[in-house]
Amino acid sequence: MNRYESLEGRIDAVVIGASAGGIEALTQLLPQLPASSKLTVLVVLHVPRDRPSLLVDIFRPRCRLHVAESQDKDPIQPGTVYFAPPDYHLMVDIGPQIALSADELVNFSRPSIDVLFESAADLYQRRVLGIVLSGGNHDGAAGLQAIVRAGGLAVVQSPDQAAVDIMPRAAIAAGSVDYVLPLDQIAELLAAL
Repeated sequence: MNRYESLEGRIDAVVIGASAGGIEALTQLLPQLPASSKLTVLVVLHVPRDRPSLLVDIFRPRCRLHVAESQDKDPIQPGTVYFAPPDYHLMVDIGPQIALSADELVNFSRPSIDVLFESAADLYQRRVLGIVLSGGNHDGAAGLQAIVRAGGLAVVQSPDQAAVDIMPRAAIAAGSVDYVLPLDQIAELLAAL
């Protein structure tokens, strides 16, 4: 029995936020999700707002789950990894469905990790798990605390292992988190879900 087995069946959605160093971290995590997973995974990675994203092209061949760029009003399907498109905030709405917004930047970012995490906390409450990975600003710290307040689980990449440790350290400093783990243990946790 692995140490995360007690989480099996508890989580419906995983929300992940990353910035600098995030592609490398996601490359270690997302391919570990089994094809049989019924999780919904929503990802905000800070990307340039003025260029098309290549994230679906990068991750589709590596992942066993379906990988898609989020489209406004699309129903959220289990067993799918959704990436935020450039220059839009990604949120989840009643349905559940995708909601995209061109509202103001949050933490100098659009998409913003906090915006995704806060909407996921509102909709999924205790059935959401938030993960903050490598990055160079404070985006994700407030959103992760919204997940904690809603009864969800909060996971942060070990700062000493992150390519850029500012985002993980800010998430830890903001309040309580359930796990601070290296990437291989985050992958193990995700596989157990």
